[in-house]
Amino acid sequence: MILQKLFLVVIYIGLAACASSPPAPVIDRNASVNKPNAPETSAADKSGTDWRPNSYTVKKGDTLYAIGLEFGYDYKEIASVNNLSPPYAIKIGQKLNLPANGNTEKSAPASTTEDGVVVTPIKSEPIASETKTITPAVTPILSQPKAVREPYSLEALNRGTAKPTEVAATKPTTSPETTAKPAEAKVASDDSINWIWPTNGKVIASFNEASNKGIDIAGASGQAVNAASSGKVIYSGSDLRGYGNLVIIKHNKTFLSVYAHNSKLLVKEGQIVAAGQKIAEMGNTDTNSVKLHFEIRQQGKSVDPAKYLTPNS
Repeated sequence: MILQKLFLVVIYIGLAACASSPPAPVIDRNASVNKPNAPETSAADKSGTDWRPNSYTVKKGDTLYAIGLEFGYDYKEIASVNNLSPPYAIKIGQKLNLPANGNTEKSAPASTTEDGVVVTPIKSEPIASETKTITPAVTPILSQPKAVREPYSLEALNRGTAKPTEVAATKPTTSPETTAKPAEAKVASDDSINWIWPTNGKVIASFNEASNKGIDIAGASGQAVNAASSGKVIYSGSDLRGYGNLVIIKHNKTFLSVYAHNSKLLVKEGQIVAAGQKIAEMGNTDTNSVKLHFEIRQQGKSVDPAKYLTPNS
């Protein structure tokens, strides 16, 4: 009877302990698996800073030069990623890849274990070894010339007191391979670009997003047109309808500047120019009056140059 009561007490205590313990958590192994209906996000959407699409479909009237300007790219970059060669012929309906947003590097596919856990490999880069071989210093042993004892004579005495011949100091020669090269100019960030007026004159047409993608500055034929900031010339020619003789400068990954209707172009594609450097002469090509049409484009979109230029005095 006593044993039976003890047995019942033990069972009661065990049940009470189970009731007070929290249940074990349930792990949803499918939680990390992407849902099939989840919308894909482009690289531009992820960054939140670049509106441009990964591709563009050619429409009637398009040229590779105009597409490059519209999206803020060097037309040669677009040609390169699409394997196009001069004269860069494109067709209506042709799909062109745009260079900046597409990531061509393929990542290793994810694998799934037997219990349903998705394992995604992590990209890693090899760490360069910084191990240096230390060569112990060796004290040279002189074997020549050896001192020779010479009998005393007047000639030997005079020879010993003579002044050493002076050797003219010469500058060490430097081979072309070891000559220090000047540091390359760093790409300017958006905030560090210092914009200056590209020419002198009266603004006769202000920026209007619908009708005028820049500003028009009146002047005299042959008047100097200068780079508004330092950068690389990505276009110099007359292939864009409505712009005449045109220069486009790329200042960084975000900003381009445009200089249209020139009478003469003084720079070539690929040339690096400094702020204030003369790049063209004002003219009236593809327009009805002598003027400079000047644009600033941010990721291809036209912005009001007046917001970046200091008040013109």
